[in-house]
Amino acid sequence: MLQEYFPILVFLGVAAGIGLLLLGLGFLIGTGSKDDNKLSPYECGFEAFEESRSKFDVRYYLVAILFIIFDLEIAFLFPWAVSLDTVGHFGLISMGLFLAILVVGFIYEWKKGALEWD
Repeated sequence: MLQEYFPILVFLGVAAGIGLLLLGLGFLIGTGSKDDNKLSPYECGFEAFEESRSKFDVRYYLVAILFIIFDLEIAFLFPWAVSLDTVGHFGLISMGLFLAILVVGFIYEWKKGALEWD
């Protein structure tokens, strides 16, 4: 049983060794000099104009989550399009149903005003 997992253990050992070696070289070779510019927070090239822990509107997160959800669902179209000749009519009907559910969800979010940014 160990013979089956031995290549994986060797790979993990080599990866950990290279990672530790590179971290060690960074600490040994790096100068580590810190000045005010390196320690200052970076925010788009200008000084911060308000507290970094300020609250964001919930709609920002809602739009971001909706984008991720719809983006991931659209990503399912690419493997389907590549294998369209092998999935046949069942695959075509299944993807049509999937897209119909996606469109219904999008219309629902649009009608509820989740995509409005006022």
